[in-house]
Amino acid sequence: MVLSSQYSAFLIAKCAAGIAGNIFAFGLFVSPMPTFKRIIRNDSTEEFSGLPYIYALLNCMISMWYGSPLISTDNILILTVNSAGAVFQFVYITLFIIYAEKPKKVRMLGLLVAVFGLFAIIVVGSLQISDHFLRQTIVGLLSCFSLISMFASPLFIINLVIRTKSVEYMPFYLSLSTFLMSTCFLLYGIFNYDPYVYVPNGIGTILGIVQLALYFHYHRSSKEDSREPLIVSYA
Repeated sequence: MVLSSQYSAFLIAKCAAGIAGNIFAFGLFVSPMPTFKRIIRNDSTEEFSGLPYIYALLNCMISMWYGSPLISTDNILILTVNSAGAVFQFVYITLFIIYAEKPKKVRMLGLLVAVFGLFAIIVVGSLQISDHFLRQTIVGLLSCFSLISMFASPLFIINLVIRTKSVEYMPFYLSLSTFLMSTCFLLYGIFNYDPYVYVPNGIGTILGIVQLALYFHYHRSSKEDSREPLIVSYA
């Protein structure tokens, strides 16, 4: 009876962490909306880059596939959050293509086709693996590496904040949402004994803490807070 009660509490905690992660992820998914309102209003993508949305779409699709019952068991909340993310990214990419100049339009269309092609290769290839554990391991590693590289992308912003001593280009609510989402899925992964979930989100949580610490440290030196998500290419 005691073990049953403990298991029930454990299951509730895992579900709560996953649901909270889905909610905070939604905040991240809608964050580019002000940017696209500007693009639609100006009838131009201006100097904005569409590459972050291409990469985010690929990441969401790989993680969505990992969360499917064909790859991993009891990861439905990973499936739901990344399915929603993939839809949002696809809509953003479609809008970007519509309002982009011809060279950007052709490039983005090519990248979009490449993303779907790569995802198809991953899906078909993984289904050829009859050993379920090996299949989960391979797709899990792909998902893990993809998430880690995504969470590592703010390192450039962290460097920019330290160099300029300003948080103008690091929106507070975007950093907070990233931290909260990563923390929730870190806990979800731990509760689910899934290293392919808790390892990358653990890294995301640490980077989120660093971003928030820098924000509060340099906030007073900033002249104004940016409300636009970082999608301008600074390379």
